[in-house]
Amino acid sequence: MSSVTIAKPSRQQLEWQDMEVGLFIHFNIETYAPEWENPQSFENLPDPDIFNPVKLNTDQWMQAAKAIGAKYAVLTTKHSAGFCLWPTGQYEYSVKSSKWRNGKGDVVAEFVDSCRRHGIKPGFYCSYWTNAFMKVREGRVASGKREEQERYNRVFLGMLREICSNYGELVELWFDGGIPEWGPDIGPILRELQPNAMVFQGGKYSTIRWIGNEEGVAPYPFWNTVPKNQFPLFTEGLISNAWTDGIGEVYLPSECDTTIREHYWFWRPNTENTIKTLDKLMAIYYKSVGRGCNLLLNSNPDRDGLIPEADMKRYLEFGQEVKRRFSKSIAEGEYYNKDPTRIATVELIFEKPVKFDTFVTMEDLRNGQRIREYVIEAYLDGSYLEVVRGSSIGHKKIDEINPITTDRVRIRILKAFTTPVEIRSFSVYCCS
Repeated sequence: MSSVTIAKPSRQQLEWQDMEVGLFIHFNIETYAPEWENPQSFENLPDPDIFNPVKLNTDQWMQAAKAIGAKYAVLTTKHSAGFCLWPTGQYEYSVKSSKWRNGKGDVVAEFVDSCRRHGIKPGFYCSYWTNAFMKVREGRVASGKREEQERYNRVFLGMLREICSNYGELVELWFDGGIPEWGPDIGPILRELQPNAMVFQGGKYSTIRWIGNEEGVAPYPFWNTVPKNQFPLFTEGLISNAWTDGIGEVYLPSECDTTIREHYWFWRPNTENTIKTLDKLMAIYYKSVGRGCNLLLNSNPDRDGLIPEADMKRYLEFGQEVKRRFSKSIAEGEYYNKDPTRIATVELIFEKPVKFDTFVTMEDLRNGQRIREYVIEAYLDGSYLEVVRGSSIGHKKIDEINPITTDRVRIRILKAFTTPVEIRSFSVYCCS
């Protein structure tokens, strides 16, 4: 397959993939009026005065982010109702029309300040797809009038310019539902103000993509490349990652988003019993990060502006368990041989037999995702025996086996799109 052209990632895409885990923060007027998360009509819009997070503490949000090992956080600056968490100049439906802090507050500014203090990179969710205040569903104004559609597009671009210019560098911009081809051209603003930000469902400007479900689970095998002629289908979430075969001209890594409460994005009363179990979260981690994708785990601050203690406890348990399993490897190796005629192999030899049950392999992706098939073998009873066989590796692949004890183990790359193949790391752990 050496004739295949391999799409190469940008520096920003590689840096984003290295972060691996982010915290999603669903907090907006829908926290107080959850029926507006997916509005069925445009009548009786929530009064801005119901938005009153009297104990708002965005530093506490960052404690949750750090607890799960997140390196970035994404806040819903504007969701379906159209209410803005910053004092937008585009219309009045925002924090400036609420009684919270006498209309002088700015949740977005406090969020970003907390991110900077705690070493978390900030990102913004700002949906074009739905805006109940402006009577917009699926990106189209209810009246169908061209002048109103054009006005909505101008308003959205004005909002985008505000959040991209007033809060410093952003790591990610989330356009839930996508930016359709007939929608506003967001490219000039992104290039001018946030050239390094990852763009999720941003139409032709997308640099990352949705995995295709809200369970936090990536399919396997997972490929970072997509065909150019199907690019809009991936960026708008119309088809899932499972459709790609690894051959494509566009490098487009995936993000797996999922809730902490089953299945609520915004806080709702009396739903503590729906918090995902630790076992469930670990399974999601293995099927997202462990399949080469980023995990964006949700949080839902309550009406006081605080993440509930029950959720905080589970975040801490989750982060501690990930650290317990993966903070220290038994052994680690790498492979950077440039000889294209050689099969890439990493062999780990221990001074004495050791027990382990997990392998973590990372492909060096700077020249694109190349590995097509691999095998992991353990030295048992005087010869190497296969214990794992897989296809894609990508940013990271976690393989679990029943515990074994041996003094040597190796990974061999059997097939690749092209050569040479480079293994960033091959590590062995005992997680049980």
